[in-house]
Amino acid sequence: MKILHTVEFYHPSVGGMQEVVKQLSERLVRLGHEVTVATTSLAGRTEKVVNGVRIEEFAVAGKLALGITGDVERYRTFVRESRFDVVTNFAAQQWTTDAMITMLDQIDAKKVFVPTGFSELSHPRFQSYFAGMRQWLTQYDMNVFLSNDYRDIDFARDCGVTRIRLIPNGASEDEFLPPSKIDIRTELGIPRDHFLILHVGSHTGLKGHAEAMRIFAHARIRNATLLVAANDFGGGCATACKLKRRFFNAWPPRRQDGKRIIVTSLPRQETVAAYQAADAFLFPSNIECSPLVLFECMASSTPFLTTDVGNAREIVEWSGGGRVLPTTKDRKGRSHAEIAGSVAMLEELYRDGTQRGRMAQAGFAAWQERFTWGNIAREYEKLYMNLLKG
Repeated sequence: MKILHTVEFYHPSVGGMQEVVKQLSERLVRLGHEVTVATTSLAGRTEKVVNGVRIEEFAVAGKLALGITGDVERYRTFVRESRFDVVTNFAAQQWTTDAMITMLDQIDAKKVFVPTGFSELSHPRFQSYFAGMRQWLTQYDMNVFLSNDYRDIDFARDCGVTRIRLIPNGASEDEFLPPSKIDIRTELGIPRDHFLILHVGSHTGLKGHAEAMRIFAHARIRNATLLVAANDFGGGCATACKLKRRFFNAWPPRRQDGKRIIVTSLPRQETVAAYQAADAFLFPSNIECSPLVLFECMASSTPFLTTDVGNAREIVEWSGGGRVLPTTKDRKGRSHAEIAGSVAMLEELYRDGTQRGRMAQAGFAAWQERFTWGNIAREYEKLYMNLLKG
């Protein structure tokens, strides 16, 4: 098959959506297919073929609701005339999808849409966009959702869309099955006897870094480290997080309870090593669709505590690998951990090694059976081939 995947950002850019499309594209290449990724031009990109995946980049930016700028027509011509068998748009509300949805009837390939959440569904500036989406969804040959109970799939059902398929996210067996050769505790100066709590998520201001630090600060636990592994793209909560870390670690009572916070950016291999070394994962995020980090917890046998965000509750039910923190939702639909109840849950997990062991084993078993990227790539391959068969 000749496949086109479209996504706003791709390798060497890092992030959840980039990782999903990279894993799927590279594994479909391994299965014998020709895969191209159409994406935004990046100054730091030096290779146009990475692990067999061809990268076609365009100097375009924006989204339909707010305006798209750049070489949009070259992108549309490329999609229309390149004779792909399957074209899959990953994520709504960004230009690689939005520049295409107004010309779906001009594309001969089988068309697949993976919306990944519709995060602006209730935003007033996107009302006309989602009014149009009611028609655009019906023009796709298949709509793939990451959850069976979230606002994007609920919206599609409300629109009368019947071409629906559930394919979840996952984690890489190539990364998580081999034991890491990196001793992350030594590298970061974390004592061997410390209870290591991990949080992974960029400094967007919406990953719950501040909440994680508050929960950790109030928890009656000793000899423990909270490691916040976060990419810093400038802005966001990076400066605030580093100030909170400095004040927390300098506070005199810290010498008595042996608690400390580390905030740092880690390369991918070190991040995987941190997963494998962690005793627990704390994820009080404010907004998600289907958090990759929870699948990575399952793959690394790390029990997790998460807000009721995106389809986290569904992931807990699928896996048994974690628990849902007490959560409130604001008017924008964003999730917020209730601090006192979350503190109690962290203290319980800290004290109960048997519970941690059960969660770790259940999550790992569920991941191996269903949520490896190898399994998920084969689901996409089957979907594409069935569409081509009509």
